[in-house]
Amino acid sequence: MTFYDDVYPFYNMRRTSVIFNGHLLTVIVCFLVSALSLLFILPGIRGKSRLFWFLRIILSLFIGAVIVALNFTDNWAEARISTNTTYKSFSSALVNADVGLHVGLYGINVTLKGNPVVQLNETIDYNEMFSWRETIEDDYKEALEKGLPNPILYIAEKFTLNSPCGLIFHYRNSGRYASATLWVAFCCWMLANILFSMPVILYAGYMMLATAAFIFISMAAFATIMQAPSCVFSIGTATFKAAYSFSFWFALATGVLCAVIGVLVVVMNWIVPEKMREAFSVGVDSFEDEDISYGATYVNSAILDDVTVSPCTTPEVIVERL
Repeated sequence: MTFYDDVYPFYNMRRTSVIFNGHLLTVIVCFLVSALSLLFILPGIRGKSRLFWFLRIILSLFIGAVIVALNFTDNWAEARISTNTTYKSFSSALVNADVGLHVGLYGINVTLKGNPVVQLNETIDYNEMFSWRETIEDDYKEALEKGLPNPILYIAEKFTLNSPCGLIFHYRNSGRYASATLWVAFCCWMLANILFSMPVILYAGYMMLATAAFIFISMAAFATIMQAPSCVFSIGTATFKAAYSFSFWFALATGVLCAVIGVLVVVMNWIVPEKMREAFSVGVDSFEDEDISYGATYVNSAILDDVTVSPCTTPEVIVERL
């Protein structure tokens, strides 16, 4: 290997970017298996109740999967720019690339993709994760040892403890509080599903409202990052700032869905409680079948002609026999 356009030979020439989040894939697979398992009971449900149970299973598992998955997504806030920037340290060579910052609850994900991908005799396609479960210093040190491109190191440095921006404190604390309240929302979702199977439909509706409330609280906790000190990211001639992205708005939609379901359950339970218990197949006592009316009955006299009824033995006859 020789020098080529000021790119030094001790850097790795080819890298493979991350395709999918392993934790997120695990969550999706687990909930899909649960959905398929529960759908096997549908053939045993008769009539219109089959459609109701199908919607109930799918909707409930969808909400649970979203709540868990939001903990592991890395696009609560995002920023993207396309610019000309230096590629490696100690080199003046410029590349045209798309730079992306993706903020999650447990860290940031920095992407760098060239336009075109192959420039300076290299494949420029990076996807690096920096976690702040404790501190980001270890991941940043490892990135320096790998010799990652300048734009990635520049963004990661903004989130280190020594950075004058102090972004790590705001983003890490916001992510932790948002994640904690999301797990509380998941617990409320589980309680709601248990209560839906018991003759306490009203309290199940209350738990769905609590689920929505904790989702909204998690969003409010994450939104505090916008109160962080203004720190401009400048790469090349372009600047950018992170804004709310897909996961944030998806959390809002899920919270609204939980709130709508909770309100509908509470209102319907107040208006038509019998219909609600019948819809959820709860609250039906076992002795209700004894009151079933079979209508008019008919006696076949031909059969009764051959039946002889012995007279009852009176107490006096029993005494005489004794």
